[in-house]
Amino acid sequence: MTQIPAPPSAPRLIAIPRLAAGGRWRVEAMRALSEPLFLWFTKGQGRITVAGATRGYTPHNAIFIPAGTMHGFEVGPQVFGTAVFFGRDCGLPLPAQPLHLRIRENSAQVDLNLTLDAIGREMAGDKPAHDRAAGYHLGLLSVWLERQAAAHPLEDAPHPASARRLAARFTQLLERDFRSGMGVADYAAALGVTPTHLTRVCRTTTGRPAKDLLQDRVLFEARRLLAETALPVQEVARGLGFNSPAYFTRAFQQHTGKTPSDFRRSA
Repeated sequence: MTQIPAPPSAPRLIAIPRLAAGGRWRVEAMRALSEPLFLWFTKGQGRITVAGATRGYTPHNAIFIPAGTMHGFEVGPQVFGTAVFFGRDCGLPLPAQPLHLRIRENSAQVDLNLTLDAIGREMAGDKPAHDRAAGYHLGLLSVWLERQAAAHPLEDAPHPASARRLAARFTQLLERDFRSGMGVADYAAALGVTPTHLTRVCRTTTGRPAKDLLQDRVLFEARRLLAETALPVQEVARGLGFNSPAYFTRAFQQHTGKTPSDFRRSA
């Protein structure tokens, strides 16, 4: 079994454009994190897919993504905002389900910006107890999320509930088993539906077929391992369920335009 390095566990606050600094694939491809993530967009627009549902985002959109939830989003050159990574086992009372909130009230926007400024200041500071102070401000962010979720119940649900539920179940299963080499037919069987129905639902909720979501998740992990570890290509291929390194190389080059070795050198 390929050993995959765990991401950092400490809370971090990062400007959204910086998330794509190593390549837009780092934010656009489907993946799930082992820690909760909060996104606050202040400029620009794009599309974001969370738990198998795609929506547009605009300025003053706040999005919360629980740990283990598959997601990916566009970051164009005019997109600005802040990403807050809460860290694993942060211990805060955070929402159990994803949230996409459109914050129209100026007072709520100001409160959030002040809280994010305070988090960033304490995280970057060297005053006594700055880590503890940052934790308190993260707690205030969790309170802000709880209040805004209560003020915007079930906002902006553009897809049928049954489709959203099936797409969410598919992405959960996909995140668990994407290293297994399973195909769309295998996932459909596990979900008790036909491959055609699963593909139709994914097209409805994301605009993409189920096969694309599966390939996206596998290729994200392949690129991450090639860029961030020294694992041999054949081990990366084996750990992602490919029958042979040669087949992995062909599939990787077809979708990225580079061989795994070329991609590793450029990364």
